[in-house]
Parts: sequence; structure tokens; C-alpha cells
Amino acid sequence: PFFVNRGGLPVDEPTWERMWRHVGRIHPDGDRVAQRIRGAADLPKIPIPSVPVFQPSTPIPERLEAVQRYIRELQYNHTGTQFFEIKKSRPLTGLMDLAKEMTKEALPIKCLEAVILGIYLTNNMTTLDRFPISFKTHFSGNYFRHIVLGVNFGGRYGALGISRREELMYKAPVFRTLSELIFDFEEAYRRCWHTLKKVKLGHCVSHDPHSVEQIEWKHSILDLDKLSREDFRKELERHARDMRLKIGKGTGPPSPTKDRKKDVSSPQRGQASPHRRNSRGDRRPSGEKKPADSKAMPDLNGYQIRV
Repeated sequence: PFFVNRGGLPVDEPTWERMWRHVGRIHPDGDRVAQRIRGAADLPKIPIPSVPVFQPSTPIPERLEAVQRYIRELQYNHTGTQFFEIKKSRPLTGLMDLAKEMTKEALPIKCLEAVILGIYLTNNMTTLDRFPISFKTHFSGNYFRHIVLGVNFGGRYGALGISRREELMYKAPVFRTLSELIFDFEEAYRRCWHTLKKVKLGHCVSHDPHSVEQIEWKHSILDLDKLSREDFRKELERHARDMRLKIGKGTGPPSPTKDRKKDVSSPQRGQASPHRRNSRGDRRPSGEKKPADSKAMPDLNGYQIRV
């Protein structure tokens, strides 16, 4: 019932210590069980999923399928313990370092870890646009949250991710519009008896793994209780146009990287760059402009509750 070191590889001590503490809390004989597992010499070796490697000629759709297979092979984390601490406010370079750690430890993951891992594994696919898509649903008196990595290749939309439900993770890039992709997720939720309440869409993520910019997780916040069906579709397509325009115009000067830090002082923690402030100011809840709230903190834990 407990995860062991895959293939005998060394694993970061803090991660495993969290696991053993959790075992000690939830199992009546947890400490003794943990020690027995740790001291066992005859445990079978667990196969380690291989990080996909691509030839330059490999088509992007095939690469996406391979990335999704790798994410699935890590398996969904049902233990109740989060193995990797994901802070959405961290710069992209820090999140990419964490993704590298995920590939090293090969532990089960949840949906937000899958998004970070998907970004890491597609960084070299420069013709692929990646952006986060968050869902809030309602079922049986409770609210649930989920997140996937939206992708756009050649004008076709899809998604990468992981979920307990097969239909709420991978979507091949075959959808002609962003609204078609979101409506497909909505229908999948409906089959699970969930009602879609909100959709949060971020902007495209940089392909520079050393960028110190933050991922923009919530550029557009669409509340389905306040939008008609047609208005919801229009807002989705407006967001798609915003992303195309941002890509077409570029995002201004290159973001500072680790190498550039020698000459450029890094901003203080919590202080947004001018471009970041403008992006937050343009954030659109349910199609209407909303003044930036500098005190608003990102929702760091909501993603842990999902179907």
C-alpha cells in the first residue's frame, strides 16, 4: 500500500520523510510499518518510466502523445500526501527545477504537478503554445477544482494532464477553437454528474526554462452563472485572440534569466514587473474589466480537490 523507491534510485530525503510521517499518522502501527519497509532488502524493483526523447523529425502530435504516456505512467497520487510542493508564485525557472526533480524521483503526481511537468517536457517544442486551464465544478453540495495544460499547435487545441477520470486529462490537438475544447471538458464533467461553474484561463507560457517570469494562471476568469452560453463562447474566443495577439506582437524585451542576473538586480519577492502589472490589470472576470488587486494571493491549495 506504500510507495517504495523506484528502481533503487536515491530520493530526496525531505520527500520521503513527509511520506513516513504521513504513514505514522494514519496507520495504527505506522512507525513500525515504515521501519519494516525501509529496512527490507528484498523489495522488488519498480520500473521507472523513461523520460521521452524525440528525434527532430518527430511530429508534434506524436510528441504530445509520448509526453502524456509518460505522465500517465507516473500514475495519479491517491495517497493523500503531496510529494512536491508547488507554489504558483514561483518563477518559471524554479518550477522547471522542480519538474526535473519529478522526473528523477518518478513518484505519483496530481494535476498541478502534471501541468508543471507538461511545461517542462514541451519546452523544446517552440511551435507549440502552452497555457493553463483551471476548472471549478459543483457536485453533491461540494466544489471541486482541476487544472490541465492547454496546448495549441497549428491552430488546433488540445490538453495535457492527469486526473482520476480518463476523460478529464489528455485531449489530442484536434479542436478547431478554444471553445470547442472547453465545451468538450464541460461535457465530460456532465457525464461525471459535475456542473461546471468557472473556467480560468492563463496566457501562454515562455519556452525559456531559465525565465524568472511568473506563469500567468488567471488572465481570464469566466463565471458560467453570470454568462449566457453565447457570451461564454465569445469570451473563450476573445481569450484565444488575446493569446494570438500577444504571441504575434511579442512580450517585449526578453525576460531576465539566471545569466542576466549578474547585471540586472532581481525584483523583490512579491513585486511584479511592469509587464506583469499590466497583465493583471487586463485580467477579465466574466468578460468585464477588473482593477488589479495587489493584495490578492494566488490560490495555492485549491487544486488539491478534484475528481
